[in-house]
Amino acid sequence: MSAFVTLSTGQRMPVVGLGTWKSSPGQVKQAVLAALDCGYRHIDCAAAYSNEQEVGEALSLRVGPGKALSREEVFVTSKLWNTKHEPEDVEEACRTSLAHLGLSYLDLYLMHWPMAFQRGKELMPRREDGSICYSNTHYRDTWAAMENLVDMGLVRAIGLSNFNARQTDDIKSMARHKPVVNQVECHPYMSQADLLTHCRSVGVCVTAYSPLGSGDRPWASPGEPTLLQDPRLGALAQKYEKTPAQVILRWHVQRGVVCIPKSVTPSRIQQNLQVFDFSLLEDDIKLIETFNRNERFIVPAVERDGKRVWRDAEHPHFPFHDSY
Repeated sequence: MSAFVTLSTGQRMPVVGLGTWKSSPGQVKQAVLAALDCGYRHIDCAAAYSNEQEVGEALSLRVGPGKALSREEVFVTSKLWNTKHEPEDVEEACRTSLAHLGLSYLDLYLMHWPMAFQRGKELMPRREDGSICYSNTHYRDTWAAMENLVDMGLVRAIGLSNFNARQTDDIKSMARHKPVVNQVECHPYMSQADLLTHCRSVGVCVTAYSPLGSGDRPWASPGEPTLLQDPRLGALAQKYEKTPAQVILRWHVQRGVVCIPKSVTPSRIQQNLQVFDFSLLEDDIKLIETFNRNERFIVPAVERDGKRVWRDAEHPHFPFHDSY
């Protein structure tokens, strides 16, 4: 099993990368350094994570002329945030990420969500009642502006994140530069089998965020299942003499899914890359498929009338009303 997938552009994308979502300032720089030092060649970033400057500090210490790694050896992804969907805002947003990361180009630039928010400096523009101020800018118009970034050489490829199959097809139907990736929540409790099959059929690679089930998500309710503590997974980990996390990451790799586990602990960062020295038997892959509950952990929710509901469900481009 190769440590790379080949995108429709011909680029080779390392199948395991370091995720930087929820990595707090003061930690993420050391995490990126630890990752690069133990062999990672793929770093996943986003403007909305508010830590790209610190990621850039780490990259500047390891990547570039006279450093341990050449720029071509490291695959860097960033993402366009929802408040930057107006076509005239796209280039500036990309250039800001590049400046923070200290790079002249990105290997991949994703539209973080299909939903546009009101433009401005706030990440989450809100009304007085706390609700989000939406914009009706269509993701197709945003995509057309992102295509110009490829033409300018600011990005090597563009892609999607949190798009459903219908929205992915909508972009494919009008794109000059086709989306190469759709980055979505994916783990054994949310296996995304239908979306994965669909994306494969149209030449779009799937990247799994929260590939280990995001046990540290800040809004987890007490009593919610924790994937890494699932006893069925524990039994498999014993069988293969690996950690539960390594078994899950190997499952992703064998399905051809790129995964970007997040950690700030050097020993775990290293362990998460050690998934190329064993293979899961076909029966065990099928067993892990049975864990699926179609359970999304990463959907912003709000309290309404005493119930937790999806925050952006009324947005015209909310992706999760479709089954996949």
